[in-house]
Amino acid sequence: MPSTPRPARPASRPRRTGRQLRRALGARHEPLARPLDRSRARAWLLTVVGGLLAAALSVGGALLLFHTTAPQADTDRARAHRIDAVVTAGSSGNTRNAASTSRFSGGYGDRVEVEASWSYPGSTPHTGTVEAPGSAVSGSVVPIWVDPDGNVTTPPLDPAALAVSAACTGAGALLVLSALLTLGLRLRLKALDRRAEAGWTADWARLEPLWSGRAGHRRED
Repeated sequence: MPSTPRPARPASRPRRTGRQLRRALGARHEPLARPLDRSRARAWLLTVVGGLLAAALSVGGALLLFHTTAPQADTDRARAHRIDAVVTAGSSGNTRNAASTSRFSGGYGDRVEVEASWSYPGSTPHTGTVEAPGSAVSGSVVPIWVDPDGNVTTPPLDPAALAVSAACTGAGALLVLSALLTLGLRLRLKALDRRAEAGWTADWARLEPLWSGRAGHRRED
């Protein structure tokens, strides 16, 4: 009794990928493959290559940004010093400026501007307006950052914050480039689909009369 032939196993993913690559490069001989099939394979191949290049550029840009800003951050950390200031007067009611910078000097909590005094070794005593928690009262001690002359300055950037900022910048660039590549691929595939549909319509208009016999009736008429 003849045995029933077993169905062919589907090709593995590496073999399918290699087949698509050879088709895109024109190295795979496929008599039944249409030029549109090779164009689709090339579109996918270019998108994958573009994605790899976009990832490399994004990572390289993030590393370059980090290494460019890190020396300036090191210089700022060497010049800025954290000391304690004593609150001499309560809140002045101005919270707008404090809220805009509180993310870098202690979070988004309730920050207000108060009058305070402080002294830094090698400089004369200072008084001025500093940021403090909303609960600060006269006599409270609040931390501030000063430069070598004892003047209030912005807090230096933390290395971890620089790394996160560079990583976010690289990720944002990768997302934008990936979106552009995806859009380009979709537009290309839609253009190929329209070309295939137009070709099919033209072939059907040419072959349908022969297939249905209408061409013979026309000749007889």
